[in-house]
Amino acid sequence: MGADLQTILPEIVLAVFAMSALLGGVYGGQDRTAPLLVWLTAGVMVGLALWIGTATGTRTAFDGSFNDDPFSRFAKVVILLSGAAVMLMSRENMTRRGILRFEYPILIALATVGMMVMVSAGDLIVLYMGLEVQSLALYVIAALRRDSARSTEAGLKYFILGALSSGMLLYGASLTYGYTGTTLFSGIFEAAADGVSLGLLFGLVFLITGFAFKVSAAPFHMWTPDVYEGAPTAVTAFLATAPKMAAMALFARVVHEAFGAVVGDWQQVVAFLSVLSMFVGAIAAIGQTDIKRLMAYSSIAHMGFALMGLAAGTAFGVQAMLIYMTIYVTMNVGTFAFILSMEKDGKPVTDIRALNMFARREPLKALAMLVLLFSLAGVPPMVGFFGKFYVLRAAYEGGLAWLAVAGVLASVIGAYYYLRMVYFMYFGEESDALDGSMSPVAWGMFMASAAIMVVGVINLFGIEPMAAAAAATLVN
Repeated sequence: MGADLQTILPEIVLAVFAMSALLGGVYGGQDRTAPLLVWLTAGVMVGLALWIGTATGTRTAFDGSFNDDPFSRFAKVVILLSGAAVMLMSRENMTRRGILRFEYPILIALATVGMMVMVSAGDLIVLYMGLEVQSLALYVIAALRRDSARSTEAGLKYFILGALSSGMLLYGASLTYGYTGTTLFSGIFEAAADGVSLGLLFGLVFLITGFAFKVSAAPFHMWTPDVYEGAPTAVTAFLATAPKMAAMALFARVVHEAFGAVVGDWQQVVAFLSVLSMFVGAIAAIGQTDIKRLMAYSSIAHMGFALMGLAAGTAFGVQAMLIYMTIYVTMNVGTFAFILSMEKDGKPVTDIRALNMFARREPLKALAMLVLLFSLAGVPPMVGFFGKFYVLRAAYEGGLAWLAVAGVLASVIGAYYYLRMVYFMYFGEESDALDGSMSPVAWGMFMASAAIMVVGVINLFGIEPMAAAAAATLVN
């Protein structure tokens, strides 16, 4: 038991901190403590990221139901750092809006605990526990603005559709258990290696459907635009970063660790989700004028590209997916730092036409945003281009050349709506629609994210060998 507890110590530390912070908030003045609690929570998360990032080796706990390996550690570091970054850059914005509740950092910490358990799961029951801890916290923060009908609606839609996806995932897990006699991924792998029965195949499909909901892959994406638009922008920023990384890492672990012996049985399903997500996201975003809805469809398209790497069914495919997701999270942190600053007379503005001639008033911010938008579009030589190059190469080398071609086409279509925002900033009609400012922390996040998109071209800011080691752990 001691060794098991040592293995899950980072999760225990964050969970105990969250519960202690909850007690402190209740007895210590509630919302007056919120700004300090944001800094404390972010500090704990960054500290845990450094602790986890320096660990080595591979360990399991609780008879193989929890894994501490390079793959889970890679995902956890990205999750923890992105969660801390979003909290810090949104603190001042939420304070001005009057929605910085002391529950906000606590719920993010608890959601992060769930994500950390998800990416380390080696058992279907542990997987579901982590998934629900994450989901329940996210349902609440999506509806954080209690006096807003749109925020409440966003939380309700997220809850109802999230419950539906959890039901599908549970049904798939029960079928998988019924036809293999075990919930351990290692046991499922051995049972599947002897042949996949029709019942087990149905279980696999339902599991993939549940994961597709969580990563907002088409055709299970319907909750994403409404939740992104209705939730407070700071919450949308969090939804667009850490949970996406966690869900993709979980997706990869299940298909490779539990069903890695039957790649052919899930490869075409994942490839279908990939191509549908890329085109639905790219085409549906074209008509959007609300920047948060546009980013929702952008997220759907990006998840399609990440799934392309997963569909390859190889170690290089998993490596490409991890690199892509890390770049995606970094781009989104910077982009949402900018969206948080879109204000007029102290009120948030989300219409992209408000960016008209923004470059004339704020040339440096406009240039940084241009870099981020070019990177999101996959324009070379930005880092976003190399993320797409990796997953396209993985698909081609995995025998899915048609999927790589579809990815190139979807990328060309998707470039339109990113470049349209650039057009508004530099060549739109003269206006004075925006007068918002960034906090020093948000400014730093924004500029650092944009700088990484340029400087990171040299060595992808060092993540390539780490992603390769993480993928090698998962795909034997």
